[in-house]
Amino acid sequence: MKIFRLTLLAAALSPLALSSALAQNTGKIKVGLMLPYTGTFAALGNAIENGFRLHVMEHGGKLEGREVEFVKVDDESDPAKATDNVNKLIKRDNVDVLIGTVHSGVAMAMAKVAKDTGTLLIVPNAGADAVTGPMCAPNIFRSSFSNWQPGYASGEVVAKKGHKKVVTITWKYAAGDESVRGFKEAFEKSGGKVVKELSLPFPNVEFQALLTDIAATKPDAVYTFFAGGGAVKFVKDYAAAGLKKTIPLYGSGFLTDGTLDAQGADAEGLETVLHYADSLNTKRDNEFRLSYAKTFKLQPDVYAVQGYDAAQMLAVGLKGVKGDLSKKAEFAAAVEAAKIDSPRGPFTISKAHNPVQDMYLRKVVGKENTLVGIASKGLTDPARGCKM
Repeated sequence: MKIFRLTLLAAALSPLALSSALAQNTGKIKVGLMLPYTGTFAALGNAIENGFRLHVMEHGGKLEGREVEFVKVDDESDPAKATDNVNKLIKRDNVDVLIGTVHSGVAMAMAKVAKDTGTLLIVPNAGADAVTGPMCAPNIFRSSFSNWQPGYASGEVVAKKGHKKVVTITWKYAAGDESVRGFKEAFEKSGGKVVKELSLPFPNVEFQALLTDIAATKPDAVYTFFAGGGAVKFVKDYAAAGLKKTIPLYGSGFLTDGTLDAQGADAEGLETVLHYADSLNTKRDNEFRLSYAKTFKLQPDVYAVQGYDAAQMLAVGLKGVKGDLSKKAEFAAAVEAAKIDSPRGPFTISKAHNPVQDMYLRKVVGKENTLVGIASKGLTDPARGCKM
């Protein structure tokens, strides 16, 4: 008799359970945007958000049938505040997925919390190698790049140009250090030598003493990693010091992405390496650029593309689990099996969840990072330390 009653109770509850599960899979999906909206990287954060929102708008405000609700936090590019900020989004706002961020130090803190809590995280910029290296996890993805990728491809380019002695200069933080390491690995493998590694604390932009050091060292070329407002000032200071005329400057593409208006003529002719260029001139990219410009009255850059592709990756994963984000293994499998139709060109996702993508050599012409050619085809980050 007890068994019979329990069976009846289970039968009575099952429609409710089914209804609850259905509501969970079709109700709003809450997206936590943890990005810089003030400071050096503010423009980057806004471009990422615009790109993400554009993809959602193209699908009627929904992803896989679920309406998207946004919750925003300004991370201020401050690693000291990162853990508290991400915990607010998870515990206070109950977000389903985290999108962030730009600063590698902040992203590292986000990845740690995401890994500890099992919260889905898609990184739309920060290239910290550890995110898809030692900190890799089934619920952590990246729609951008690893710092190693453009650095390594740049090292190959500079070596092929015949330069033998190079000075590197960057901010002393994860993104700068890892970009320089990638550059050095490829450049020295090809027979070159990094004769001096210069750095200054983030976000310091007092470059004069370091520029004097470069002039005295007289290298064949300089490789640099700066972004945002720091990139603007470095390019202008480099030219003002007279170095642009005598020592070729190369950089990770963030040196000239989203910064050309402010850099003006001082950026003209600079060559950089990145996974996007302004003149790809493909049907997919042209459609994206037109849609973005019409929607936001701005020209898109690599940050907008990365935000757009973060939304594409979320949509691919959602489709694979029919809207049920609790199925983390199935979500990961869907994204790993996909080819993302990106404005940058199609790319896949490695087992460590970093894009496998082409790296482009670009040259500044006017206010565009024009395409010169492919610096490295289908470059895969080595994901050193990833155990997944």
